[in-house]
Amino acid sequence: MCDACRRARAVGLGYGFPGTGKTESARQYAQWDLFKPFMPESLVTFTGRSAVDGWHPYRPLTFPSAPLDASMQQCRTVFYTPPVSASVSRLEKEILTVFAAFSYLVEAANQSHRGTEEFLVTRRYTPFIELLIVDEANRLKDAGLEPVRDFADRGEFGLVLLGMPGLEKRIARAPQFYSRIGFNHEMEPLSQEETRDFLEKRWRHRVKPYSDDFTDKEAVGAILRITKGNIRLIERLMMRGASMSWSPTSSRLSPRKWWRRLVGISSLGMIK
Repeated sequence: MCDACRRARAVGLGYGFPGTGKTESARQYAQWDLFKPFMPESLVTFTGRSAVDGWHPYRPLTFPSAPLDASMQQCRTVFYTPPVSASVSRLEKEILTVFAAFSYLVEAANQSHRGTEEFLVTRRYTPFIELLIVDEANRLKDAGLEPVRDFADRGEFGLVLLGMPGLEKRIARAPQFYSRIGFNHEMEPLSQEETRDFLEKRWRHRVKPYSDDFTDKEAVGAILRITKGNIRLIERLMMRGASMSWSPTSSRLSPRKWWRRLVGISSLGMIK
């Protein structure tokens, strides 16, 4: 969906229940971990949002000597999470600040900029921005959706909104916005086979999902039954097991008792 919205400069809508991987998928698509250390979100969180009211909206929060990853050169997607409560003017300032910082970083990576003076990106929209992903779009009020749509229209880039179920019904009540949606995708929990593949790739050191061993089969069955394909619950269950002082291989308890104790903890609501 993100590739299609990026190519067609269209609006996409993705929605699903918590734990279906919306945020993590979007962050990986945008390679946002490369940009996050230079972005203003952390500073805003610690200083209070009123501290940035006087900043020039185009001023990037970076510095010339910053170590820039070479893969930044190919990045064209901005990831943005709106605050829980924000006015339209604050949304505009924050989005423009993130745009400027993103453009600055990509430009610096392309030019291998290592000078002593910073340069400013003077345009609101640059060719480096081809897609904007807005996570937690349910936080946006009706008035907050309009500036986001306006950014996408004037900047001629794609837009993807991610949120909880019900977001599509809410946007359907805004005909001008809804008419621009070209892609609609519901994020569903992992199937049993997808859950096994996820465990194989991420938690193979803890459990072997494709093993013929009875203990592994019992453990995987418990994970499938408890989590029902919810990625967040899988992570919390496995981290809960990893935090225990015993494991299936090193504990004095038998593997079956270890998993039964873990399952018993989860059934009491300690991971839900």
